[in-house]
Parts: sequence; C-alpha cells; structure tokens
Amino acid sequence: MESFDLSNERKAFDEMKMGVKGLADSGITEIPPMFRAPPTILASLKAAHQQVKIPTIDLKGGSVKYKNQDSMTRRDVVEQVREAAEKWGFFRVTNHGISLELQEKMLGGIRGFHEQDPQVRKQFYCRDHTRNFLYYTNVDLFTSASASWRDTIICYTAPDPPRSQDLPAVFGETMLEYSKEVMRLGELIFELLSEALGLNPNHLKDMDCAKSQMMTGQYYPPCPQPDLTLGLSKHSDFAFLTVLLQDNIGGLQVLHDQAWIDVPPVPGSFVINIGDLLQFITNDRFISAEHRVIAHGSSKARVSVPCFFTTFKKANPRVYGPIKELLSEDNPPKYRDCSITEFSNIFSSKEITIPRLLHLRI
Repeated sequence: MESFDLSNERKAFDEMKMGVKGLADSGITEIPPMFRAPPTILASLKAAHQQVKIPTIDLKGGSVKYKNQDSMTRRDVVEQVREAAEKWGFFRVTNHGISLELQEKMLGGIRGFHEQDPQVRKQFYCRDHTRNFLYYTNVDLFTSASASWRDTIICYTAPDPPRSQDLPAVFGETMLEYSKEVMRLGELIFELLSEALGLNPNHLKDMDCAKSQMMTGQYYPPCPQPDLTLGLSKHSDFAFLTVLLQDNIGGLQVLHDQAWIDVPPVPGSFVINIGDLLQFITNDRFISAEHRVIAHGSSKARVSVPCFFTTFKKANPRVYGPIKELLSEDNPPKYRDCSITEFSNIFSSKEITIPRLLHLRI
C-alpha cells in the first residue's frame, strides 16, 4: 500500500509539470515523502567527508601539441590524464580555452530557464526523448527508491543540433555556441585519452565516441530539509565522457577508495569524468566513478551544466565491445559486445544507483 501511495504521489507530481522548483516556490517547510532518502543513504550523508583534492590538469590553453620543445609538455599531460582516468575516473581541467564569459552566460541561461514564469516553463515539460529538447524532474522518477531534489533540461546538441528558434529564447543561441566549444574540448580530451591507452590520437574519435553530445542543465532549488534527501543520487554516467560546468554553490561529491570526496567548484575550470561506456570499451582500464550531489538549504539555487558524449535514450544500433588492441591473453575481454540501444534500455529499466556494467560482464 505504501509503495502504491508513493507511485501515485510521483504520478500526480509529474502531471503537475511544475518540477521541484514549483514545490520550492509553494513555500513548503517539509519535503514530500517521495523525496525522503532511505536511512542508509542519510547515514552516509552524515559521515565525515575526505578533503582530498581531485587531480587538476592544465591543458595549456586547449592546444596541447607535439611540437619540438613542447613534445614533453604533451607527454606530461597525457601521463596526468592516464593516471587520473585509471585511479580516479574524475579530474579537473584548467586553461582549456573556453572563455569565462561564455561559461557564465551558459549558467545564467540555465538559471533563467528554470526561474522564468512557471507557465512558460511548463510548456516544455516532457519525457519523450525522441524530441531534441525536454524538461522534467528526475530521469528515474518512477524507478528510484526516492526522488532527488532537482529539475533538469535536456538537449541533444550533436550530431544534429536543433535550430536556435526551436530552443527556449532565454538561452537558445548561447547553448549552441557553448555546445561547439565543449565539443572542441571533448575532442581534445578524447585524443589525450587515446594516447594514454597507447593508441593513435584519433582512435576514440574514429570509434564515434565524440560524435554525439547531450547537454543538460541541472537546477537544484533550496531545500527545506536538505538532510533528508539528495540533489542527485549516487550514480555513474551513461556516457563515454562528461564535461561538467558548475556554479559556485557546491555539493558535488565523488566516491574514491570507498570514501566520499568533496569536489568544490573552481571558477573557470571544468570537471571531467569517465563514463560507463568508456570503462566498458577500455575493459576496465579507465574507471567510471560514482558520484552524487548533496541537497542544500542556501537561499540561492545551485546550477550545473553537464555535457555528456552519448546518444543517451536516442536509438543507436552501433555495437561496442572492449577495444581489441587493448586485449591479450593476460587481459581477456571482461564484457560481451552490446549495442548502445541495449545499454540504454538497461539504464532506463533500473534506478540510476544500480551499476549497469554488471549486466554486461562475461
């Protein structure tokens, strides 16, 4: 009966199309039961968090090249990327070539969308991923143990970007400009990751790892009871790679050596994390780190812009498996081959806290 009541509560909430922002604006002082996290999760929130810093890599203005005296610089950067991808699955990049002005415009556009007139925002509320742009609360709203305190916009920005006139006026042109810059940055990082694997710089790009991009805008309203819920539950990303821009509120944590590490915002930098698909094709050489976002009670909403190199829920019949050049008698394949569509279906049928790579283990 309790499960039935929660299901009805989620359905009614979703049909309102007002999101968590609508709840926050209503002036509630207690969060609805559907947002209350299980006791085991709440216990982990109260545990002391490590203050270890995640690796930070200087990309030399976004033009790390092999050129005479600069060749050692490129090798150094590749080695830093390799170590971070193998041991952390998370790293920060600076000096990447994307202007602070564009970053701030993008964050402001996401905030502007979520804080515009509710009736305008409501027009975009939809869970149909055949569309190029949609807005909703929680991708796993109907499969999770508890809902998270956030709203999301999603836009499939590559390889077939929408027209600016088909996007919300508050950030349409900025989103398309930002998408191109993140694509350029992502391609550079895929080159560095390819070299870190001992492969040709274009290897991962030639596998179409950098072909598809899905941009999201996460909005975390102030929560009246932040100690009872999460902004985003523990999960790993269904992507090859994620490029994350976050504002100055903070709350991101990554699980490293069985301890939660705070990843505070650093103005102008991006957080890069390895996704499930890259762990899959590298046969566990690189790791897809689990991470989460803590709910907050500050007066201002937290905003972040994760860009995923993935087709996510778009149909994609391409089949992937562990990269053959990385396999040997001592390193046999750990996963069976799988299409992106099958992987997406596995993702959609489970709550995001459940590791999905387990389903592909040989």
